[in-house]
Amino acid sequence: MFPGRETVRGMQEKGTILSKEFSVPLTSAALPAARPAERTATLLRTGDRAGRSAFVAVCAHVVLPLSFTPVPLTLQTFAVVVLGLLLSPRQAAGTLAAYLVEGALGLPVFSPAPAIIGGLAHLLGPTGGYLLAYPAAAGLISILWRRARFGRLLGNYGGAVASAAAGSLLILACGGLWLAVLTHGSAQSILTFGVVPFLPGEALKIVAAAGVMIGSRRLRRRTD
Repeated sequence: MFPGRETVRGMQEKGTILSKEFSVPLTSAALPAARPAERTATLLRTGDRAGRSAFVAVCAHVVLPLSFTPVPLTLQTFAVVVLGLLLSPRQAAGTLAAYLVEGALGLPVFSPAPAIIGGLAHLLGPTGGYLLAYPAAAGLISILWRRARFGRLLGNYGGAVASAAAGSLLILACGGLWLAVLTHGSAQSILTFGVVPFLPGEALKIVAAAGVMIGSRRLRRRTD
């Protein structure tokens, strides 16, 4: 049974949103279920700094040690790229700075390493250059994505990939320079042990992070 005009007018005055044809409130229950990646992106966007740094910490504990280099493969940079794409430059850089402070204070947020004990040892060890670059990389990704309008130049997905790639290259460059200072190695050895082995993995993380970003935007459009 359809409501009369007076009923519809009264419901509209009370703020109830009606569809064009039926007097059914359009609540969140009527929306399609969001994919897990999209829900995660929304939680990261709206959550507090502690929750975001916890996300980085969880990714840091997904580790694949490499026998030929002291630097392991981890999902940390995936978290950095995702936060850079989802947050404002200040939020992104602030979250990663808070993450480094938590690690320096001894909280178990860095990737586990048998030969390294204590948070400061991580920051001063072989992986220190990569870690210290996280705030700047996350801020750079956010700036390129939000303010340089890479999305308009390259399309939404292409812009997200390009922004994420710039931040990822900054992390690898800082990590390589830190290794060069720490080990006094040649440029070739640093590229061999500290940069080149991580390029394929970084490419996969960038593609995945850009997908999370696009999925998050689609979710927001559906819920707006």
